[in-house]
Amino acid sequence: MTVNLSEGRARAGRQAPAPTLVPPLASPSPGVVARARRITLEVAKFGVVGGSGVAVNLLVFNILLHGLKWAPMAATVIASCIAMGTNYLGFRFFAYRDRASRTKRQIVLFFAFSGLGVLMESGLFYVGYHGLGMSSPLGSNMDKALSIVLASAFRFLVYRTWVFQHTKHGR
Repeated sequence: MTVNLSEGRARAGRQAPAPTLVPPLASPSPGVVARARRITLEVAKFGVVGGSGVAVNLLVFNILLHGLKWAPMAATVIASCIAMGTNYLGFRFFAYRDRASRTKRQIVLFFAFSGLGVLMESGLFYVGYHGLGMSSPLGSNMDKALSIVLASAFRFLVYRTWVFQHTKHGR
């Protein structure tokens, strides 16, 4: 009995097929990497300031609604307005400190867009609290947190686009 040990090898006179090489993926340009890094850092800083604003918002909201027994809509609007003030300071001096210097225009835009954010947040809270019956302490906090998150997407876009713009030479 004969065993052929060369079955896996190329037969005489034929070459084994060359291994196929996968071309390397093109690396992104340095500009794309730098922009992605800048936006990631901006989102992280926005998250830090926004997270502290959420904490202020929820703390004041719970003190007013559940501690002092204020009306739910008054509690949510007052809490949002106090958080708006603390957020301005955080955005101005931390998250967007590299952007254009403080101007009357910047302050007016911040509070105008923040006011729209408060209206969005309050409307969403109203729907959850009164429309969906989320009036228990847990339900009202879930409703408040969800309304904050949804309104924050709007705030992020308008703050970075119109309020804390890059200076012309900063781009």
